Amino acid sequence: MPWHSALKRLSGACLLASVTLLAHAADKGAPPTAVKPVTDRYGALAVTDPYRWLEKAGTPEVQRWSAAQDARTRGYLDQLPARQPMADWLMKQAAASSSAYYDLKAAGGQLFALYNQPPKQQPMLAVMGQDAEPAKARIVLDPNALNAKGTTAIDWYVPSPTGKLVAVSMSENGSEDGSLHIVDVTTGREVDAVIPNVQYPTGGGSVAWREDGSGFWYTRYPGADAPAERRHFYEQVYYHRIGDDPAKDAYVLGQDFPRVAEIALDARPGTAGVIVAVANGDGGEFAHYLIGKDGRTTQITRFEDKVVAAALGPDALYLISRQGAPRGKLLKLPLGDLTLAKAQTLVPESEAALEPGGEFGAANITVTKTAIYLREIIGGPSRVAIYGHDGTQRGQLPLPDVATVDEVEALDDGSLLVAVKTYLEPARFVRFDEASGQAAPTALRQTSPLAFDDVEVVREFATSKDGTRVPLNIVRKKGTKLDGSHPLLLNGYGGYGVSMVPRFLGAATRLWLDGGGIFVVANLRGGGEFGETWHTQGSLTNKQNVFDDFAASARYLVDKGYTAPARMAAIGGSNGGLLMGATFTQHPDLFRAVVSTVGIYDMLRVELDPNGAFNVTEFGSVKNPAQLKALYAYSPYHHVKSGAKYPAIFMATGETDGRVNPMHSRKMIARLQAATGSGRPVLLSINAHAGHGMGSSLSIRVNQQADIYAFLFDQLGMAYKPAQ
Repeated sequence: MPWHSALKRLSGACLLASVTLLAHAADKGAPPTAVKPVTDRYGALAVTDPYRWLEKAGTPEVQRWSAAQDARTRGYLDQLPARQPMADWLMKQAAASSSAYYDLKAAGGQLFALYNQPPKQQPMLAVMGQDAEPAKARIVLDPNALNAKGTTAIDWYVPSPTGKLVAVSMSENGSEDGSLHIVDVTTGREVDAVIPNVQYPTGGGSVAWREDGSGFWYTRYPGADAPAERRHFYEQVYYHRIGDDPAKDAYVLGQDFPRVAEIALDARPGTAGVIVAVANGDGGEFAHYLIGKDGRTTQITRFEDKVVAAALGPDALYLISRQGAPRGKLLKLPLGDLTLAKAQTLVPESEAALEPGGEFGAANITVTKTAIYLREIIGGPSRVAIYGHDGTQRGQLPLPDVATVDEVEALDDGSLLVAVKTYLEPARFVRFDEASGQAAPTALRQTSPLAFDDVEVVREFATSKDGTRVPLNIVRKKGTKLDGSHPLLLNGYGGYGVSMVPRFLGAATRLWLDGGGIFVVANLRGGGEFGETWHTQGSLTNKQNVFDDFAASARYLVDKGYTAPARMAAIGGSNGGLLMGATFTQHPDLFRAVVSTVGIYDMLRVELDPNGAFNVTEFGSVKNPAQLKALYAYSPYHHVKSGAKYPAIFMATGETDGRVNPMHSRKMIARLQAATGSGRPVLLSINAHAGHGMGSSLSIRVNQQADIYAFLFDQLGMAYKPAQ
């Protein structure tokens, strides 16, 4: 009998059962886990939680339990013959890959970039000329030199318009709990006081410089001295002048923002000031303000206006609006009168979606002296459309099929650097010349020791439960026979309006393909692949559509002869971890093995965590009766059934995760280990030096990949055949 019904006759707001039981796991070999039932009431609904005690991370009891689980998982993984060879091979490929440059920012006639140079543990900050010649680049800031353990990471950076200084947020152990450092670009030395509490996973963080480089606007949280209920909420905007005491920085904006406000700042040289984009949590509502050069603040849009992005041009403000246009339209608002009602529709809604992306959309609108470049997405792949300032269509940037662009950086010479990504080629930047309309390769490209010439990507469509067509990006070796024999790994996400776009698949996928596997990415509802309607059909009380889409995708792949249930695995992380949990609790027989990382599983207690409160606009709240009904209906933790034949499960989490509380993984694993009737392992890996994945060192990332693929190869009976 499920725990949520076994004791539902109990009443009261929160009742602790008087008996503590020591439950021996149905998953043989798993450590025994104490059962200490607690019952909560949500109106007339009584819900019993057998493992509430596992939420208390700092207690010796939970620490002992976590250590026992991790030791059990290491005992399973480390004895697999392929596991260490996989780790060695993956590290060898990482070390043999070329340096990668990304997150480009032009300033002061220079080009800044984050710079990844395997086998170094963390990306660095580099600067070069706008000729984009990496051979001339030099390092401005190297976190690896600051911390030999590789656990200090750059969260983000913003150079001053003059290019003389750069503001860098850094954090430890994957926590994303960032402090701001001001670095002299020439010497690499810090030149100002460190400003704490500028970045956290709840609302992120941001900086916008004054045009002369004398100071900057930045985001700040109440900090460690504030009460716990405020510490990672109430993000606000402050102004700092170089050389001043940060404790005396001037408050600018935010006291009337929602508790779950997420703020992004955007300043562009030669424009009228700073755009402040404010998200109302994670559900897709935005408001926008302009901080003028005189320091005065003007509100331009409100949450109900459905404007999801804003960018300043030399003479106008450009806005992506979903008001009456769920796929998005581009508005133009002259700076002389910032009344939204007077905005002109410059680019009407089309079959392509204009998504926020980047820093709440600013990254997807690039305005130059002669044109406007808009990133558009159609079901997963993206393109860059070109328009005149009057809205005249001028074509598109030349791109490969099934590609994506997530960076368009305008340079001083009238050209743009465009990041092009596909599933089968490493990321590269091309230079697009506005005057000639020609694109040319640059030396800013990553190379891989592995080739994918024998591999192809095809797009097919599954049909979901309600008839919706769901795109599938199928990565397979050329000549693959559809005889149902292939191991197949299905990946999905489906949330927050985040689109699953093409990305170079790299060494781990090469390893999978060479083992005879097929890799598939599903573009599920909840994402932004077809605009806001696609997102809302998979959010709040519509979340079940996401799980139906994923199940339909799996069944399609079986029906078409790609694989069979006994040969199929699923993988997802974070919101994709919720997808994994909901799928295998609703359809235990659909997959042979499931990998779920940093996942969300107890949907009735998500909003009690700091970042969970930000998710209410995406998932809903137990305080809303209709949303409570939906949350409870799919909450994976509450639908684990004793004796069900669950797939083999591998979960991974990090103890410093500020986005998803690791307690979700602890409780879900305990419940599954007690319930499963399949005889297959249910494993949990817990890393003390990792968080949600951002800022993890190279060695942590490589070893987790080795754990995942060794587990999958073992469970699906695959032979390890690494490419040479």
